[in-house]
Amino acid sequence: MKFQFHPKNINEGVLHVLPLVEKETEQFLQNRFPESGISESLFSGKKDSHYAFTANGNLYLLIGLGSNPNYKEVENAFRRILSKKSDLVKSEVILEFLDSFSAILLEAALVGFGLGAYSADFFKEKRKENFKKLKVGILHPDKSFKNIVDRAEKILHAKTEAFRMVDLPPNVLTPEYLADWSKNLAQDQKLDVHIFDAKKAKKIGLEAFLAVARGSVKEPRFIILEYRHQKAKKHIGLVGKGVTFDTGGLNVKTQGMHYMKSDMGGAAAVLAATQLIASLSIPINLTTIVPAVENAVDQHAYLPSEVIQSHSGKSIEIVDTDAEGRLILADGLSYLVKEYQPDHIIDLATLTGSVVGTFGYECAALFSNDEQLSLLIQEAGKAVGEKSWPLPIWKEYAQEMDSEIADIRNYHGKPIAGAITAATFLQAFTHEHPSWAHLDIAGVAFSDSEFSKSKTGTAFGVGLLLNLIENHL
Repeated sequence: MKFQFHPKNINEGVLHVLPLVEKETEQFLQNRFPESGISESLFSGKKDSHYAFTANGNLYLLIGLGSNPNYKEVENAFRRILSKKSDLVKSEVILEFLDSFSAILLEAALVGFGLGAYSADFFKEKRKENFKKLKVGILHPDKSFKNIVDRAEKILHAKTEAFRMVDLPPNVLTPEYLADWSKNLAQDQKLDVHIFDAKKAKKIGLEAFLAVARGSVKEPRFIILEYRHQKAKKHIGLVGKGVTFDTGGLNVKTQGMHYMKSDMGGAAAVLAATQLIASLSIPINLTTIVPAVENAVDQHAYLPSEVIQSHSGKSIEIVDTDAEGRLILADGLSYLVKEYQPDHIIDLATLTGSVVGTFGYECAALFSNDEQLSLLIQEAGKAVGEKSWPLPIWKEYAQEMDSEIADIRNYHGKPIAGAITAATFLQAFTHEHPSWAHLDIAGVAFSDSEFSKSKTGTAFGVGLLLNLIENHL
């Protein structure tokens, strides 16, 4: 979707959207629409309220934002326009903002408005209106905000890509699909890309990664994207779990398998964030790794009680083949540290059901050996409505992963502290890197929302990573 800042010609009869906070509503309506007779009982600017009326030959939609709206609230308020009020929209929309509307809230509004056009009905014979030809004009008193409009388009594009990747079915979104997507991004943004097939992965010792892939006819892909900026002062490493479908392996899942196309939500987040950071030319060096596999079942599938090797050199006892995400992440983290030595490492993964039991669908679980990095991640995410909260990774929890036969086991076999012990497993493969963080996004990457009939992707992590890398690191 393209936005036009201060369009030269505004036609009559189009929809005008006016977002208002409570304290500004009464005075604004008196000045702008003195003959409208809109009383406070009809519209006062309360959060999540709206009011539509006609005046001066145009249709107006008032959007209430409450008293002190945050980024996510504004994004959702504007997303509702095309998602739920599409009957008011014809070929053109004008979004009008008061001078009190800040740059960050303008960004949220434009991103949210564009996200309202998204639908996961990819394979329906008759798809919903996608608004590709919709003309969107932006009016804001501060003419310097034009750069915000350009920026919002790029954020919208990245979040939409993250939505799509999570929502596409696993017969379409395969490891090969993610590899091709990465190649196209590299060509478009002039990034360096390296794609390792099974043969190359075997040669460099990505044994844990390959073990998970053994049961699937879909070939695994180990994806590396390198973004470099000539003014960069820091190097950030991202790793995203890319299990394109998870049956659980031979420890077959007993419920919820229909949703396991979303088990690459971490991959979607880091790939979309990489796209966004590159498109905005942020002065940072970034290396993104996505181990992409399908965890399926055939005669070659890895077995519970197997002992496998890993890139780090550690041997791993397989207790549960449904604890597969941590295996591919182990090789991804180890390879990243050994080959690139970034200043900070962040991995994102839909890793455990345990985290949903702890935090529900409100925030991600955050684990880090760097207190400052942990605080920055919390701050960066909270500002854009992508919350996380820290949990401990004390050595007592790490001892739960001790194995009798190998260096470490992939699951402790107990119905307690699942997210924590999984995090301690990952830490064992970071080669004692001093600044590592893990975000378990199982409860927030794919969820129910007011914008769809079933669970869909949320793009959680894209805004957090952008804010963190751009403004905090």
